[in-house]
Amino acid sequence: MHNPVYESQFISSFRGALGLVPRDLQFVSGNGLDSAFAVSELATVSFAVAASAVADLRDAQAGHESDAAAYVTVDRALASRWFGSALTPVGWRLPSPWDALAGDYECADGWIRLHTNAPRHRAAALRVLGVPAQRAAVESAVREWTGEQLEAAVVGDGGCAAVMRTAGEWSRHPQGLAVADEPLVGWGADEAATPNARWVPTVERPLAGLRVLDLTRVIAGPVSTRFLAGLGADVLRVDPPDWDEPAIVPEMTLGKRATRIDAREPVGRDALERLIAGADLLVHGYRLGALDALVPADRRAELRPGLVEVSLDAYGFTGPWAGRRGFDSLVQMSSGIADAGMRWAGTGRPTPLPVQALDHATGYLAAAAALRALTRLRREGVATSARVSLARVAVELRATGPTTGEPNELQAGAPPQSTHIMTPWGAVDLLDPPVEGLNWQRGPRNLGSDGPRW
Repeated sequence: MHNPVYESQFISSFRGALGLVPRDLQFVSGNGLDSAFAVSELATVSFAVAASAVADLRDAQAGHESDAAAYVTVDRALASRWFGSALTPVGWRLPSPWDALAGDYECADGWIRLHTNAPRHRAAALRVLGVPAQRAAVESAVREWTGEQLEAAVVGDGGCAAVMRTAGEWSRHPQGLAVADEPLVGWGADEAATPNARWVPTVERPLAGLRVLDLTRVIAGPVSTRFLAGLGADVLRVDPPDWDEPAIVPEMTLGKRATRIDAREPVGRDALERLIAGADLLVHGYRLGALDALVPADRRAELRPGLVEVSLDAYGFTGPWAGRRGFDSLVQMSSGIADAGMRWAGTGRPTPLPVQALDHATGYLAAAAALRALTRLRREGVATSARVSLARVAVELRATGPTTGEPNELQAGAPPQSTHIMTPWGAVDLLDPPVEGLNWQRGPRNLGSDGPRW
């Protein structure tokens, strides 16, 4: 069962942050997700605002004012499923998305989550704990630490960890206070610009010819660029030579090309600068200041005047944690979501959302922000930037309450309303999108399959 009050809350917040025309939204009824918070409502509205942003862009391309009477339709059940997985392997299995050491551990005064999927993050946690890569050894060592001491030590050594905090503790925490004061979408200054002539939109492919440089990994950023690829954009994803995320690469490379660059080396940095110079939209998920260390903002502006930029991060862009590494599961721990889930479910241990909803919602919000910026570029002749974060989206989700659904039905069996496609790993069923107008002309591909060129 969906909760229309929570849907209305999300619609009001997201529309206001994006400056969207208040179109009529039609929701197709369907099953949702059982959760301590309104996850399915968040999924539905995330797709609704992204689709509304597409409609606004189409109006701008047609040369007339947006038609508020035109409606957007979203399938609730499909939206919830896309927040979980859009691809179902046929006759093969994806690897686990989690490293063997990743997870929640009891410490001396509560719970802490160690995120060890990346080898360097795993190594940092093991260095701090001084134990071999064995789950039992890690469990024993963690119990000797207080949560905040271990969190600080792991993060200080370049790793990723998060203490489970209550909503009240987060609301008093310096970072929680900072994020609560941030806008849901932070907009940059306007710069006079004109659309590139290669961007030749059609009704079916409103981003045809638009080049999107995708400097994102894992989920939120890749979700945003996957949506843009479904609208016809030429999306080129860039990863470093040693990066891999095998459990989600099939999901997150749909519709894109993918290359590898070592931007720490002069040859790689030159290649990255050439890609920036040829891009129309840059989407990046670097921690605050990290991209500037590679290619400073003034250099990017010199390389590509009028470049539209959208940036995403975990913990927000102000406050003491603005430069902290983070992931959906860690933000859930920090912000009180995992603690609320534990109390709601009565499990006695951190209980996350049924899907990585902060990642997905932030991704669609970023896509909508990109589309709004492109609409202004078309209509007003200005380029701007936008910033969104998982922690700020968590503020919106925490303002809701429990909802009931049928998660087993959503997750079980082959998905309905799907298309059978081939990938480098085998056949998959690609779930139909919950909104109209998305069509991916490239299938999933391995990271590094393409050269570093447009």
